[in-house]
Amino acid sequence: MSSLSAQEVLRYSRHTILPEFGAEGQARLKAGRVLIVGAGGLGSPAALYLAAAGVGTIGLVDFDTVDITNLQRQILYGTADVGRPKLEAAVARLHDINPHIQIDAHNTPFGAGNARALVDSYDVIVDGTDNFSTRFLVNDACVMGGKPNVYGSVFRFEGQAAVFATKGGPCYRCLHPEPPPAGLIPNCAEAGVLGVLPGMIGMIQATEAIKLLTGIGTTLAGSLLLYDAMRMRFRTITLPRDPACPVCGDTPSIRELIAYDVVCEPGATDMSAETQQDEITAEQLDGWQKTQHPYFLLDVREPYEHEAARISDEGLLIPMRQVPNSLDQLPRDKTIVVYCHSGARSAMITGMLRAQGFDAKNLVGGILAWARLG
Repeated sequence: MSSLSAQEVLRYSRHTILPEFGAEGQARLKAGRVLIVGAGGLGSPAALYLAAAGVGTIGLVDFDTVDITNLQRQILYGTADVGRPKLEAAVARLHDINPHIQIDAHNTPFGAGNARALVDSYDVIVDGTDNFSTRFLVNDACVMGGKPNVYGSVFRFEGQAAVFATKGGPCYRCLHPEPPPAGLIPNCAEAGVLGVLPGMIGMIQATEAIKLLTGIGTTLAGSLLLYDAMRMRFRTITLPRDPACPVCGDTPSIRELIAYDVVCEPGATDMSAETQQDEITAEQLDGWQKTQHPYFLLDVREPYEHEAARISDEGLLIPMRQVPNSLDQLPRDKTIVVYCHSGARSAMITGMLRAQGFDAKNLVGGILAWARLG
């Protein structure tokens, strides 16, 4: 087991004086390897606290750049990092917190082709993803690789945390056997999330990872922690392993990693020629406005969203669920530009309208993309 240097003994003194932890626990952290999949809202606080705690090797998987909309919750980054690769900024920040640790930057999507190799190289996996396709892939790779999966998720004002894929314990598929259809459940970009919520859940994930590495305490294995920020309530429910689970069950039917073809990110659309005919970018729409090209705006968000920000006072606000019963209000002699917050809801409505014979285009990236035009 790794020994501690004089500087590390001083740095981690508040750990080592804990009788349940001691120098042995700190040495276990130094020898530990944690992979964080996703350096976003959940991955940010988890990485910060694991780095500060002295986990010897932290792997980060992400391939995104810092966007200004990240800064409300992704505390690894600052305003000066906007436009910078996330991992570049994250590595600098984490090494500033603790120069004694190693940071492995995996600037790549977490996919079926590399998931097992990544998972097999670490002791504990922290799932900081925000989409179902990657979440199921993380789970399956952890089960197949025999590595604990520290799960977390956030939605609006509510969060969840658990430890999956431990020996004899449940996995994520015991809770959700299959991914939902694409577009059925909105992500944070569509539904919103309280900025401090990922901090709470990410900190819980870091705590569970530390306990797994050091062997102290009782983890959330076999339990699902539910957090309601609006009421400041925690609730824990028992989650047993499902013997019929397709991955961790007695007779698993899934024995190889599956790359789910699920669109979970705003802007992550099929860029085939046919799809591009159904879309319009913010830059193109701006050009239409300047040249007075005829079109009709349809906002499919909720009234409170429309009140907060909108492209124009012209056009119509018809919330998504009401559009099928409001087709008589829409013109058939103009191109209908459908928009929402980030493009997911409007993409579904655009497809429905085109099936009904309307000339409709989805505003890629929604009003967020429009706002970036400045």
